[in-house]
Amino acid sequence: MKIIGLLILAVFYAVYIIMMVLQKRKGIQTDQIAKGKQKTKVFYIELTMKIATYSVVAAEVLSLFLAPTYLPQTLVAAGVVLGFIGDILFTVSVVTMKDSWRAGIAENDKTEIIKDGIYSISRNPAFLAFDCVYVGLLLMAFNWVLLVFSVFAMTMLHLQILQEERFLSKTFGAEYNDYKGKVRRYLGRK
Repeated sequence: MKIIGLLILAVFYAVYIIMMVLQKRKGIQTDQIAKGKQKTKVFYIELTMKIATYSVVAAEVLSLFLAPTYLPQTLVAAGVVLGFIGDILFTVSVVTMKDSWRAGIAENDKTEIIKDGIYSISRNPAFLAFDCVYVGLLLMAFNWVLLVFSVFAMTMLHLQILQEERFLSKTFGAEYNDYKGKVRRYLGRK
């Protein structure tokens, strides 16, 4: 399980880093999390989310190596499947977003609303992918510490989604609100 868990994490974060590098070559700063913002509620939510998402990775790696899991093998296997689904979802999400993909709220960047592909059935497939990876690794290497870190990270990602929805509604108005009325936050159409 250690190798599979590390592979899931490696694929996920390789996609993240590769997309950041490709965008940087085009002059796009992908990582907007808690950068260049006034010390507002958005800044603190993004900063806390960044800390949560970094710390959960450390907890996942340590759990894979140090904490034996006592969950039934069927749950562990479900975790493997969920982790790889997260990798696929994340890859499809950022590739579909193209140069509009950002980590954090890009207040000064010109982006567009992406409503096709995976975004036609989820307004936040990249965030859903994070959750799939978190839950998958939790099932693979369950312990109470990892559970706390995972729930905290997922909660912070959800708060980030709420911030982004307010920003998108303000920035794109009726176009975003119409999209929001048709596609669910995590999965499904209305």
